[in-house]
Amino acid sequence: MILHPTLRATAILAGALSLAGCVSTAKTVVTAPFEAVGQGVDWATTSQEEADRNRGREMRKQEERDRKERKRAEKEARRQQQRDD
Repeated sequence: MILHPTLRATAILAGALSLAGCVSTAKTVVTAPFEAVGQGVDWATTSQEEADRNRGREMRKQEERDRKERKRAEKEARRQQQRDD
């Protein structure tokens, strides 16, 4: 069967466009498990930046607890001093 050149070009173009969709879908199907694993690793691990931020936050909280304890102890010492006088 001999096709008219314009019809043949249209058929080739349509075939190429439909193949592009298949390649894109195949790429998505092949890469999806790797992307999912990568996301799982990101969720399961802590980056150095996150670790530093968390450590800084914990240090500030500890300093605040220490400050409050020191303030409470000083207040108690003043009360004891007043009782002894």
